[in-house]
Amino acid sequence: MYMKKILFAALAVVAMGACQSGPKFEVEGLVDGAEGKTLYLEASTLEGIVPLDSVRLKKEGSFTFSQPRPESPEFYRLRIEGQTINFSVDSTETIHIQAPLEGFATAYDVEGSPNSAKIKELTLKQLKLQTDVDALASAMRAGRIGMDVYEDSLNALIKAYKDDVKVRYIFAAPNTAAAYFALFQKVNNYLLFDPLNSREDIKCFAAVATSLNNSFPHALRSKNLYNIVIKGMSNTRTAQQAPVELPEGLVTETGIIDISLRDMQGNVRKLSDLKGKVVLLDFTIFQSAVSTNHNYMLADLYNKYAKRGLEIYQVSLDADEHFWKTIADNLPWICVRDGNGVYSTYAASYNVQNLPCLFLVNRDNELSARGETVKDLEEEVKKLL
Repeated sequence: MYMKKILFAALAVVAMGACQSGPKFEVEGLVDGAEGKTLYLEASTLEGIVPLDSVRLKKEGSFTFSQPRPESPEFYRLRIEGQTINFSVDSTETIHIQAPLEGFATAYDVEGSPNSAKIKELTLKQLKLQTDVDALASAMRAGRIGMDVYEDSLNALIKAYKDDVKVRYIFAAPNTAAAYFALFQKVNNYLLFDPLNSREDIKCFAAVATSLNNSFPHALRSKNLYNIVIKGMSNTRTAQQAPVELPEGLVTETGIIDISLRDMQGNVRKLSDLKGKVVLLDFTIFQSAVSTNHNYMLADLYNKYAKRGLEIYQVSLDADEHFWKTIADNLPWICVRDGNGVYSTYAASYNVQNLPCLFLVNRDNELSARGETVKDLEEEVKKLL
């Protein structure tokens, strides 16, 4: 199905180029030190990347591409040897890009398109953020910082980044292609702005969706963004949530708040059934920027101590069930999902304020510690074992 969509999009682009004799946009410039290399022009569509044109560069490295101008803001990219430069086209007729082959994706200059200049700024900022996140992960894996320091530092980095981008690129000019581009930036291959689970992030999507819809109500991107906002609002609508009430039997004789949810195979897994083991109870959202390294940390603990009696009971609060099943499929521990998402009764009962959120349960099914109070998670696990 995916390949059919790409083929359809490619045929549509070819047909548009063949039949339309109206206004064109041009992207021109040169690539230093790229003699004999092939430069590609591609469209970044909602369905995927669609090839448009290519040129084999001569010694001087100059190039010129011409394509039908889109009716609403669209995104394109230049690609050479796996390096890409993203740019947008709206009312612009000519964009000039100059870049060296080495550092093509970051050391380029762009003229004739203020939005494309903003996209470059966002790209460089995102690369810096990813570098900082990678450095934190390396420090944690090497044991130079603890899990608590890692997660606090990671959350602080991402919050600072998002706060800056919200003010300078999204709310400052929500009607621009740069604002749209900012919504879909990633770190660790996950969206920084979560349109399905975060009410604050949905506001960013809504601002851009409203502006695009006012200017380009028939554009596919406008409709797609609008649908994302509607789904996110549905997922996080407080009015749909009943007051938190603990079902009968939720609190066991030991005082722990029991959890009973289904895993990917549809089997009901109860937290209280793990009595006799040391349990790391984890509330998380897989579709978040911190998920990969968080699960790496859990895997390290599980591999070391599972044979000594450690079990992990991980509760996904993801709105997207398919995404959860895809990512969590190969995890060796118990992984269940609460369909109520961030309004989970269980999460509320445990007073979960931030995600991910960890708890330690001893062998008697008693709550032993909350993640925020633990300085060294591994040491606390070892004590309980």
